[in-house]
Amino acid sequence: MRGGSLVRCGVAALLLGGCASMPQSSVAPAKAVAAFSLAQPNGELPGGWEPWRLSKLKRMTSYELVDYNGSVVVKAMSAASASGLVHALDIDPREMPILQWRWKVPQLIAGADNARKAAEDAPVRVVVSFDGDIEALPLEDRAFLDRIRALTGYQLPYATLMYIWENRATRGTVIPNPHTNRIQMIVAESGPALTGTWKLEAQNVVEDYRRAFGSEPGRIKAIAIMTDTDNTGQTVEAYYGDIAFMSSTDASRVSLAPHRVGPPNR
Repeated sequence: MRGGSLVRCGVAALLLGGCASMPQSSVAPAKAVAAFSLAQPNGELPGGWEPWRLSKLKRMTSYELVDYNGSVVVKAMSAASASGLVHALDIDPREMPILQWRWKVPQLIAGADNARKAAEDAPVRVVVSFDGDIEALPLEDRAFLDRIRALTGYQLPYATLMYIWENRATRGTVIPNPHTNRIQMIVAESGPALTGTWKLEAQNVVEDYRRAFGSEPGRIKAIAIMTDTDNTGQTVEAYYGDIAFMSSTDASRVSLAPHRVGPPNR
């Protein structure tokens, strides 16, 4: 079983209530994240990216490559739906600890609150999964993972960080997943002040992992994006630009911001 399938199925079962008909990953783990900006508008996803279907019982969020003021990005449209795009990886976070990306949210999801299970939706999510020794986890965690594997036939990731744009929780807040502490959400942006603008983000995944899990991270096994409104039943539009892992040195002199960015509210 390849890593991409494990990540897709594991996060689906845990976060969104099921895992069904998950295809085998056709892409080997990569050392870098394929850039959306190198693809063609309305074309195929760049190599490495695959659809991430969470459950047959959930509507699929729509993802398409679009030209946004001269730069190709992913446009997501969610209408009471939940699915994503996933990219298998094999990266040592100590060598490339800085995760940089850009996203744009025209408006937030009314009623969304990631601290409440019934309202756990987000207009944008960037999801990172990590390898680790599952047998070394506490008995309660191992038992939970075993139950999920028995139900789905797939092994959940050892640990997952999920960067979100939240309605009200302050930036930097760590929000535990309501089902398991093996998934931790980190608020990268919050509130409506920056909606309608492209926002460039940079997070140190090693530091975030230590803060969220209290230990050192294993290798990074996958990255994913997800826009979901299945709990609130709302409709939302969002945009994702390129995503990259960088060394601390590279991050100080390289930016994923495109050469051309349109007016903030376009």
